[in-house]
Amino acid sequence: MDTSDADGLLAEQLLRLTRRVHRIQKHHLQTRGLGITPAQSRLLRTLAHYGSPPRMADLAERLEVVPRAVTTLVDGLEASGKVRRVPDPTNRRVIRIELTEDGGRTLRELHDARRAAAEDILAPLTDQQRTVLGGLLDTLVDGTGAAAGGTDAPRGPKGTC
Repeated sequence: MDTSDADGLLAEQLLRLTRRVHRIQKHHLQTRGLGITPAQSRLLRTLAHYGSPPRMADLAERLEVVPRAVTTLVDGLEASGKVRRVPDPTNRRVIRIELTEDGGRTLRELHDARRAAAEDILAPLTDQQRTVLGGLLDTLVDGTGAAAGGTDAPRGPKGTC
């Protein structure tokens, strides 16, 4: 098998794994009855990374989607009481998005659901395999030539979500 065939096979395996991860995460979300979509959960997780309520444009940029897509997601989350629109204190024309108390609870449930999904996916791997996988994934995500085999530090998916 030449390199292009091997790369094609790896690409296909990555795509299949991504679909499996999404399927399992969706199952865990439905099982917990959170009533949100995977896209809405991504918005909530992104929102939690801001120190203060961001603008919709900030969310769109961070999520790498068009602003209209964020508006639709926020509309759904606002209707369910998980976020609220608040005026910017310095510019009344600007609206910011704030996590509500219910949104915070949902975020904690999401974290638990993602952890359970990760445990399901990683169950067949040993601790050493998880560490190696974490290093390889870091290299692929970062796009650098960082030592993929560098398994000195216990990193990777086992403890992250």
